[in-house]
Amino acid sequence: MSNNVSDQYFKQTTTTNNNFGDGTNFMPAIYSKKVLNFFRKASVAEAITNTDYAGEISAYGDSVKIIKEPTISIYQYERGADVTETKLTDSEISLVVDTANAFKFVVDDIETQMSHVNFKEVAASSAAYALRDAFDSGVLKKMFDGLSREGDINHQLGKDHATDFAKGTFDGTGHIPVGTGVGANDPLDLLAHMAKMLDVQNVPEEGRWFVAGPDFYEALSQSGSKLLSVDFNAGQGSIRNGLVTSGKLRGFSMYKSNNLEATTNVTGRFLGGHMSAAATAQTITSTEVIRDPDSFGDICRGLHVYGVKVLRPESLIGGFYKIDNVSTS
Repeated sequence: MSNNVSDQYFKQTTTTNNNFGDGTNFMPAIYSKKVLNFFRKASVAEAITNTDYAGEISAYGDSVKIIKEPTISIYQYERGADVTETKLTDSEISLVVDTANAFKFVVDDIETQMSHVNFKEVAASSAAYALRDAFDSGVLKKMFDGLSREGDINHQLGKDHATDFAKGTFDGTGHIPVGTGVGANDPLDLLAHMAKMLDVQNVPEEGRWFVAGPDFYEALSQSGSKLLSVDFNAGQGSIRNGLVTSGKLRGFSMYKSNNLEATTNVTGRFLGGHMSAAATAQTITSTEVIRDPDSFGDICRGLHVYGVKVLRPESLIGGFYKIDNVSTS
């Protein structure tokens, strides 16, 4: 019985008339013209930070001097009295580009010739995502590390054995129990408390955001609030930028991310604040394609640099949470 024509074309053969001298002919696999992209984690850093200074950097080590808004004193005026002037000072903050990430891969000439898709572009797209993901993780970590612990502005929540929103100790051991369990907090109550803390610091309501992991949003979806009677859905593209719902909860634009690092004794971390709380600047400083001297292929490589700086710590709140759905003791 003769072989099917398609079997003859797409399967390897063992004839002596071969291309590689090892008893096999090279037969290209069937490459789908629709490349199955990776499931990609949401990147939220650009959506929740001030990116106005991105165009002012070009290389690793660059710095941007950001002038802080001055505080103007107000005096009650009486007719004929001298008006006391406020002497302005140009207090500044430096945003330094101090992080560099790179990629490098080789695309073999045979892969390029045999593939039915532009394999180099596919690989470059994957590399670009990896850079963006590293940027996202790095920015969120530095923002969490930059939470204020000064005086009355202790903006890390969660403390050992606390069943309320007690201020934490920054050692990672404290957490806020969240969920439906006895003594656990409703996630909406946590959002309301954070909103009040920002109100106390006169942080504008427009531009507020909140970021947490999937576990937190599962607990949030189980809340009894009528606000959550419909599914979270921000429409097409929400998976890419992490936006969970097109509306707001307790004044926050809600973002979901897998890039907030957890610790061993808690479920995860959360961050909330205002877009003015931190600034980021990033750029691709170099991309190039050169021939590989050791093989028949092209070397593709690129360098991405960025910096992040917490500008307004009073506009940033975070903490650790632990899911508690135990209904009985």
